[in-house]
Amino acid sequence: MRGFILNGGTATETSFAEAAAQFGKAQFVWLHLDGRIDDAQAWLKSQDDIPEIARGALLASETRPRSDAIGHGALVNLRALGVIPEDDPDPLVSMRFWAETGRAISLSYRSPLALEPVIAEFLNGAITDGGDLVSEVAVEITEQLDPYIAAMGDTLDDIEVGIESERLRALRRKVNHVRSRAISYRRFVSPQRTALERLATEPCNWLDEDDRLHLRDAADRFARMAEELESIRERAAIVHDELTDLRAEQLDSRGLIIAIVAFVFLPLTFLTGLLGMNVEGIPYAKEPWAFWGVVAVCLMVGMGVIAYFVRRHWLER
Repeated sequence: MRGFILNGGTATETSFAEAAAQFGKAQFVWLHLDGRIDDAQAWLKSQDDIPEIARGALLASETRPRSDAIGHGALVNLRALGVIPEDDPDPLVSMRFWAETGRAISLSYRSPLALEPVIAEFLNGAITDGGDLVSEVAVEITEQLDPYIAAMGDTLDDIEVGIESERLRALRRKVNHVRSRAISYRRFVSPQRTALERLATEPCNWLDEDDRLHLRDAADRFARMAEELESIRERAAIVHDELTDLRAEQLDSRGLIIAIVAFVFLPLTFLTGLLGMNVEGIPYAKEPWAFWGVVAVCLMVGMGVIAYFVRRHWLER
């Protein structure tokens, strides 16, 4: 639980209790809660001046990007990259905000990567109200998420370039990873765009025109990222199908080779098995050229089988 105060143009970080007590006295107060702490949940539940529906949404275990004007404030849920991605079942961790004139309350159950840069901006005096805070968080999320999505597209480009290689199994694993990651990201990126666009049109007096421009810009970048993720997902599906076809073609080719070898040696095995029986009456068994004669016959039979395959075009791939 952390508290930040802006008063007289000076931004400082202080204790949570002191910052909470300054609401209505200081120019702007920002309170950040860790939802995993019981005291934080208890404090939020005790805030009767925050609408009950907003308190419930802030404490919800599962959220999706949204923005709603409720009473004298606005509820905003966003998704951002996490400091420790393995710490959350979703690829993007939740950041929830209750913003009103003079105060903003944020809550997260994980550690968003965008939090510390935004805190630095606040302490530098760049954030003066709830509109600045939410728009700065939205912009920071887009700047951090954009390179990840671009890297996914680059990975898919590399896979498409190396698709003719023999490492099909490794390529299929990479394609599946990129595809699942794109689907997971798009699940939150697309509604996040809608949430920011809606917030930019809300009649909140703590949202000035500059904040709305930043929110619309962030929404536009999320729209572009959503389109890129959709493209990545479709390209990954096409590449996966192509890899599957190549794998099937490889298996067919290897199966054909095995079948040809078996067909060539089948009559030879019969011939050598017949001549190898330990019975009287084997022709030319006592002749010194008999062994090489059998070898020559086997070669002629093998070449005859191969010539038959060539004439029937069975060797064409």
